Amino acid sequence: QVQLVESGGGLVQAGGSLKVSCAASGSVSRIDAMGWYRQAPGKQREWVARIGNTYRNYAESVKGRFTISRSNTKDSVDLQMNSLKPEDTAVYYCHARDGFATYWGQGTQVTVSS
Repeated sequence: QVQLVESGGGLVQAGGSLKVSCAASGSVSRIDAMGWYRQAPGKQREWVARIGNTYRNYAESVKGRFTISRSNTKDSVDLQMNSLKPEDTAVYYCHARDGFATYWGQGTQVTVSS
C-alpha cells in the first residue's frame, strides 16, 4: 500500500508560479512511476505529467511551463508550475503506481486569477 499527501496549492495571479508537492509513504520502494492529474470544475480528470526511472512526459497544454521532479528516494514528487493561466485552475491530484495498483492523493486546489 502507498499513501499520497499533496501540499502547496493556493491562489496565484496569471503569469505567476506555484509548486505543488506530494509525499508518499508506505511501500514506496515498489513505486515505478509517479505523476499529476488535475480536474477543473465540470470537467473530467486529465493527465498533466508523469515521471519514471528514465522518462518525463507532459501533456501538451503544460509542456514548456510545468516541470515534474522526483526525489532520489522516490518518496516525493513535485510539480513546478510557471506562466500559470486561468485555465490551469483545478484540483491537482498526485498519482503513483507500482506493479499491483494505482494510488491517488486527496488533491490540492490551485486557483489562477486573471
